[in-house]
Amino acid sequence: MLAHRIITQAVIVGARVFGRAFAEAYRQASASSKYAQSSIGTPGSSTSKTFTSSGLTLDEACKILNVKPPQGGKANVEEVMERFKKLFDANEPSNGGSFYLQSKILRARERIELEVREAEEAASQEAEVKEGWKPKVWKDR
Repeated sequence: MLAHRIITQAVIVGARVFGRAFAEAYRQASASSKYAQSSIGTPGSSTSKTFTSSGLTLDEACKILNVKPPQGGKANVEEVMERFKKLFDANEPSNGGSFYLQSKILRARERIELEVREAEEAASQEAEVKEGWKPKVWKDR
């Protein structure tokens, strides 16, 4: 009879502990989600400028590659590629370099390229709005 009571108490305590842990994890996930949602549209916030796959901001990417941030959406692509190639090759794992640093360098280049690409797309959309929509019509010859 005593074993039955001990097993029942162990199950109840375990369920309480699990329930509380699950509830706390849910609260944290919900708060994190709300924070991320509120900061997405905020201009100038660091999370709105974060490259989603790497977590690098544009400022961090420029510091890694030691280049100036893109001004008005235009960057010196040749300088970025030159710095990328130099640092990427210098950190080759087969030559005693670091795979971690090599991946950071790659993500930094991708982040700067993304920024430039987004600025170019925004500029082209703005130009299209100013000019008006002109569909490309293919006529039979």
